[in-house]
Amino acid sequence: MNGEEFKHPQQPIFVAGATGYVGGRLVPRLLERGYQVRALVRAPEKLEGRPWATHPGLRIFKGDVLDRTTMTQALQGCRAAFYLVHSMNPGVSDFSSTDRLAAQNMAHAAAAAELEQIVYLGGLGEEHPELSHHLRSRAEVGEILRQGPVPVTILRAAMIIGSGS
Repeated sequence: MNGEEFKHPQQPIFVAGATGYVGGRLVPRLLERGYQVRALVRAPEKLEGRPWATHPGLRIFKGDVLDRTTMTQALQGCRAAFYLVHSMNPGVSDFSSTDRLAAQNMAHAAAAAELEQIVYLGGLGEEHPELSHHLRSRAEVGEILRQGPVPVTILRAAMIIGSGS
């Protein structure tokens, strides 16, 4: 690749969760295939050590899925989005509430940007009372995204384990 692919701009692909395990493997694959990528990250410094962080087809937006304005701005002009985030971390006491707000922001911003598609990575599990709080939240995020006007593809994966996870 010599950068020729980026002389005629195409609509970028948006990735929320580029610093995560899946996002960190997806972004370079998209770039290798000639896509322009727009990554929304809370901490851009987390990308500094990645060999693809300075790729000419990548534009990094500092922001948060909890900030609807930032999301809306970052998604403008994009074609599609990968939504790979979740709030289950030690700094969040009520992750399902946080996930709900983030999903609402994504659905709203995607509609405002008139995206063609959202791809969401959720979790496994059939709906029943014994489903874990975490998996119920993952399913709820998918439902919130599907309530918007932008078509959503939901990928359901078990725990993903690999080098660096």
